[in-house]
Amino acid sequence: MHTHTGIYPTTYLLYKHDTGELVDDAVIEEGMVCISINGRELATFMCSPIHLEELALGFLRSEGIIDCLEDVEVLHVAPSGSCVDIWLREDTFVPPTKRIITSGCGGGITFDDLSGRHEPLPLGITVSPRQIVALMQTLHLSAELYNEVRGVHTSALSDGHELCLVAQDVGRHNTIDRLWGQALQKKLPTENRLLLASGRISSEMLNKAAKMGVPIIASRTSPTSMSVELARAWNITVIGYARGNQFRVYSGAERICTGADIDIADKTND
Repeated sequence: MHTHTGIYPTTYLLYKHDTGELVDDAVIEEGMVCISINGRELATFMCSPIHLEELALGFLRSEGIIDCLEDVEVLHVAPSGSCVDIWLREDTFVPPTKRIITSGCGGGITFDDLSGRHEPLPLGITVSPRQIVALMQTLHLSAELYNEVRGVHTSALSDGHELCLVAQDVGRHNTIDRLWGQALQKKLPTENRLLLASGRISSEMLNKAAKMGVPIIASRTSPTSMSVELARAWNITVIGYARGNQFRVYSGAERICTGADIDIADKTND
């Protein structure tokens, strides 16, 4: 039976030293959820079937369908947890016809052309290496579902000193939408914040961050080639492999206060 807490109880057979034993444990829960707008299906995707209000709101904000919480007249999550029905205050909404299946876990969905250009972000917030290291350690400690059953991604928005919002989902792209949904619900700004992530930084995540006005993204793993190219075009700092007391800066090194003056883009083009 689903618990709707993000955790699915199960039993597995553990083999160790040529012997087997049954272990009662749990795995991360995954479900298929549909979002409908004004009675018409918008998208169906795989996600963690918990806190679906924040996921739906963040997805609509990320896709430019809403600008604020006041644009939504009714939001209803079906008792089964498999559908979120949203009615907008304006009845002029027409569902997009073109979907782009992204490289997100399970195949993320966006209606946005990822090759589209955003205006370069201003310098904004700057941080020290120690801040990055400390914040990534805090992100790991805040990942309650991951620490319990593994198999889930965690992302957070930070002001450079503490985690302001934290989200977890089986899909790393979903965690970004959840953060924006939480920000809408709590009326918190996303601009000039740090985005911390446990998963790979791909182009759709970079695109979402640019829309949020986030100038720094840090992950414990790798960015993709397209995300690095877009980050350099949009003046976003991308940090990868932030583990322990070290990390790699792929773009926007001027936001990392080390005293070093290095232009990564020029170095790459040599």
